[in-house]
Amino acid sequence: MASKNYDLLKKILLALAATAVLVYFYPHPEANRFNYEEGRPWNYAKLIAPFDIPIHPDSATLIAARDTLDSRFVPIYELNQLVIDTVVSRLPDSDPTMKHRLGNELRRIYATGVVDMHTKEQIASHRLPNIRILQKNTLSVMPTAGLSSPRDVYLYLDSVITDTALHKYFLRANLQNILQPNYERNEQESRRHYEYDYLTLTADRGIILQGQAIIDKGAIISSQDFTNLRTYEHMLAQMSSSRNKSKMLMFLGQFGYVGLLMAAMMLYFFFFVPDVFNNFRALAFFYSLVVLFFLVAVGMNYFVAQGIYLAPIMIVPILVLVFFDGRTAIFVTGILSLVCAGVTAFALEFLFLQFCAASAAVFSLRELSRRSQLLRASIIIIVSYIVAYTALELLMNGSFDGFTWRMVAFLAVNGALTSMAYILMFAVERLFGFLSIVTLVELADINNPLLMRLSNECPGTFQHSIAVSNLASDAAARVGANVQLVRAGALYHDIGKLANPAFFTENQHGVNPHDALPPERSAQIVINHVTDGLALADRSNLPKVVRSFISEHHGAGMAKYFYINYCKKHPDETVDPAPFTYPGPNPRSRETSLLMMADSVEAASRSLSNHSREDIAALVNKIIDGQIADGLHNESTLEFRDVAIIKEAFIKRLMTIYHSRIAYPTAPKPAPTAQ
Repeated sequence: MASKNYDLLKKILLALAATAVLVYFYPHPEANRFNYEEGRPWNYAKLIAPFDIPIHPDSATLIAARDTLDSRFVPIYELNQLVIDTVVSRLPDSDPTMKHRLGNELRRIYATGVVDMHTKEQIASHRLPNIRILQKNTLSVMPTAGLSSPRDVYLYLDSVITDTALHKYFLRANLQNILQPNYERNEQESRRHYEYDYLTLTADRGIILQGQAIIDKGAIISSQDFTNLRTYEHMLAQMSSSRNKSKMLMFLGQFGYVGLLMAAMMLYFFFFVPDVFNNFRALAFFYSLVVLFFLVAVGMNYFVAQGIYLAPIMIVPILVLVFFDGRTAIFVTGILSLVCAGVTAFALEFLFLQFCAASAAVFSLRELSRRSQLLRASIIIIVSYIVAYTALELLMNGSFDGFTWRMVAFLAVNGALTSMAYILMFAVERLFGFLSIVTLVELADINNPLLMRLSNECPGTFQHSIAVSNLASDAAARVGANVQLVRAGALYHDIGKLANPAFFTENQHGVNPHDALPPERSAQIVINHVTDGLALADRSNLPKVVRSFISEHHGAGMAKYFYINYCKKHPDETVDPAPFTYPGPNPRSRETSLLMMADSVEAASRSLSNHSREDIAALVNKIIDGQIADGLHNESTLEFRDVAIIKEAFIKRLMTIYHSRIAYPTAPKPAPTAQ
C-alpha cells in the first residue's frame, strides 16, 4: 500500500511540475504588447520612451564582437619548471651515462618550450603567432615560432642522435609515453581575460532619454531598433509592480487552465492506457514532450510575429505514434494545442489547424519503418495545413482578402520541420529506453556487424536463429504480439555461442568436444552462452528489451541432457540440479515466451526422422506443455488461449519447412548402338 501511495504521489508531483513550468513560461499581461519583426515596418504609432533606456548593442554587433575577439584573443599559458625534471627522472637507470646525455638533450630542447598538440596545430596553421605567459601575476607576450610539441621532440631526437649506443638507449626510454608539455594553458585566466575583453567590446552605446523617440511610425525596424524595443519591453515588465493584484489573478487563471489540462492527460492514461499510467518513465516522456514543444512554440512566437505557426508541433503525434498508438497521439497533441492556444491571438484558428494536421499525421503514418514514409507524411501535413487555412479564411471572411502567402510559407516550413522527428526518435530511445519499429528493423538487418560475425563464426547457430525468428514472428503475428521485436530478439538470442561455437551441435562437423568432458563441465559451457551473450550485448550496446531475449530464452530451465547423463553416471548420489540450471529469469513478456517456445521446438524438430503432421504436432505439444508444466511461463503475460494459436502456427510452419518433395524421374539411358 505504501509503495502504491508513493507511486501515485510521484505521478501527481510530475503533473504539478509540468504545470509549474508551463505557467512560468506563459505570456504575462505585459508581454507581447507589440508584434514586430526585424526588417519590417513599425506598424504602431510613434513610440516615446517613458523612462531612460540604455542602448545595448544589437545582435549583429554582438556576433561581430565575438568573432573579432575569437580571431584576436591571445591565450594565457604558464611555464611548469618541474616538467623537465619529471621527464628526465623517468628515463631508465640502466645506463647512467646515456641517461645523463639524453637528459641534457631534453633540457636543451625544453628550454625553448614544449606545448600540447592542440596548441601546436594552431601554431602550424598560423592562427596562434603569440601566447601570453603568466609569471608572478605578470603577463608577457611570447612568440610561438620556436615552440615544439612532444611529438616534435621525439621525432627531432630520433633524427639527430647519430651515436648508436645513445640511439639504442633512446629507443628503450620509450619517450613517446613520458614527454609532456612544460607550457600549459591556464584555462581559468584565459576565460577571465576573454570575458573582460568581450564586455569591453559590447558595452552600452548610450541612452535613449525619457521623452525621446524609440522608433517612428512606418520606420523599418533595424537590428538596433529591434534590440531597443526588446530592452524597452523588458524594463516595462520589471517596472509594472503596481499591477500585482491583477497579475496574481492572471497567474491563478493560467495555473487553473494548464493544471486542468495536465490532470485530464493523467486521467486519460489512468482510464484508457493503464500501461502508460503504471510506467513512470512513459508518463515522464509525455509530460516532457508537452513542456518541450510548448517552450519551442512560445520561443518562436517571442522572436517572430505569429511564430507559433512555425513551431513543429506535428512532431509530437509522430513520436507518440512511433512508440505508442494513434489514439494517444491525437489526444496528447490536442492537449498540447490547447496549452499553446493561450499564447495565440486567434485560438480557434490555431486549434483547427493543429487538429487537421494531427489527424493527417496519424492517418498517413500508421507504422514508421522507412524514412520515405516520414517524407510522405510531411507532405500530407503541409497539404492539410494549407487546405485547413484556406477553409478558415473562407469561413471567417467569405473571401480571400485575408489570405497571406506569409502564413502559407509558415505552415509549409512547419510541415517540413516534422522530418526532424526521425532524429528526435533516437534521442527519445536513449533518454527513455523506448524502442521504435525503425530501430528494430535496423537491428534485424542481417548485414548488422554482430549478425555478420555470427554468420561467419557460427553458421549453424545463425541458421538456427533465422529459423527461430521466422517461426516466432509468424506466431507473434497471429496472437497480436510485437512481430518486429520478436524477429530482432530471435536473431540475437544465441550470440553468446560466439564464445565457444564448437560446443554447440549445430556448429559441429563430426567431432563433439563434449565427449571428452564430464557432464557438469559441459553443462556449464552450454549454460554460459546466456551470460556470454549478455556481456557481448552490453559491449555492442544492444537495447535492454533485446537483451531480455538473451537472458530469458532458457529461463530458469535445465540443461537436461547433461543432467540426465550425470545422474546415470552417479546413480547413488543425490544430484544437485543447480549446476545444470540456467540463470534465468523466466520469460516476463509475450514476446520472450514465444521465443522460448520457438527456440526449443525448432531445435528439437531437427531430430525428427518422420515429419508428418502427427509427429510434428506431438513434438510441439510435448515441448510447450512441458515448459508450462515446469512453470517456465508463469511470469509471462501470455494467455492460455494464445498457446493453442501458437502451437498451430508452429505446426503449420514446420510442415512447410519439412514438406516432402516429388522425386524427379531419371532419364532413360540410350540403347547401345549395334556394332
